[in-house]
Amino acid sequence: MLSAWLEKLRDFRNRKVSDPDFRRWAARFPLTRPIARRQAKALFDLTAGFVYSQILSSCVQVGLFDILARGPRDLDLIAVLTRLPREGAERLLKAAAALDLVEARRGGLYGLGSLGAALVGNPGVCALIRHHDILYGDLADPLPLLQGEVKSGLRHYWAYADDRSGNGATPRRHADYTALMAASQAMVKEEILNAYPIGRHRRLMDVGGGDGTFLIAAARMAPQLKLVLFDLPPVAATAQIRLQAAGLAARAKAVGGDFFTDDLPEGADLVLLNRVLHDHDDDAALAILRAVRKAIAPQGTLLIAEPMAGTPGAQASGDAYFGFYLLAMGQGRPRTAEDIGGLLDQAGFDGMRSIGTNTPLIARLLSARPMDG
Repeated sequence: MLSAWLEKLRDFRNRKVSDPDFRRWAARFPLTRPIARRQAKALFDLTAGFVYSQILSSCVQVGLFDILARGPRDLDLIAVLTRLPREGAERLLKAAAALDLVEARRGGLYGLGSLGAALVGNPGVCALIRHHDILYGDLADPLPLLQGEVKSGLRHYWAYADDRSGNGATPRRHADYTALMAASQAMVKEEILNAYPIGRHRRLMDVGGGDGTFLIAAARMAPQLKLVLFDLPPVAATAQIRLQAAGLAARAKAVGGDFFTDDLPEGADLVLLNRVLHDHDDDAALAILRAVRKAIAPQGTLLIAEPMAGTPGAQASGDAYFGFYLLAMGQGRPRTAEDIGGLLDQAGFDGMRSIGTNTPLIARLLSARPMDG
């Protein structure tokens, strides 16, 4: 009964907001004026979002945040350091200031704004911003993607989407996407390690673990933990070099293979799928989970870490951002925790539990155990 009443209320609201006369009245009336202005700003921000993103991209490309991290600078020096003409530098600084990326200071100086300061020392976000030029190219006309045409630059960039063997893509291409994933790992690994006590386990396997960035961090937190990484052969080879360089040769190894055709190493009592499932369609995601179920130790724990649809306070990052990102990539979709729970049940896991993280927008964390384990 309450649900039906709420639906009628929403319909009434939409009819009023759609009425130009009502909008003009709301913009004048003191009690509704703040709401009308907020709504107008939100709609304008959606319209101008691409421009805002390109301003941010320009700041990253010219190294503006690193320049200002050393202290406020005047316009002429910023123009020299960014290699922009004075007029171009001034226009960029004013635009960035409007977005709280930089701040105008006394004496004609410019310093970091609060959002710009957050990007300093954050290579993961900066790498993602640089990489977005590929995504924006794919989304210049999104309708063909929505109609099922998935020949895109992003799909080509993530080479494994077309070739899981690791033999079809060039070493350079593997190196590119492995470096991007490693850069973004800094944010995600903190979310996982702060939320889950990995030290209670004896053997951790990171499936799709990239260049070993997470395992190296986990090794510092849990010195007794044995470590295994599984990824495509070229990626695993890079990881093995990094694990050895980190002094982990005695307790860590990287295994190359394809989790769709090769058996995973057995015996780990903690298995991590970090941003793996959402890159794959349901059938493929289920196959990955079944491969993990076959390899995981009895009484073991599976951890799934990724941004999820339906996350309170972060809905736009799920179905909007990742929904269209994965559409451009040609496979995968953002899933709710309930969606993942259904796949876990089919794969032979139960007892799914949500584990709180500090920043759910970056990653939520689910755990599950093998049935009868």
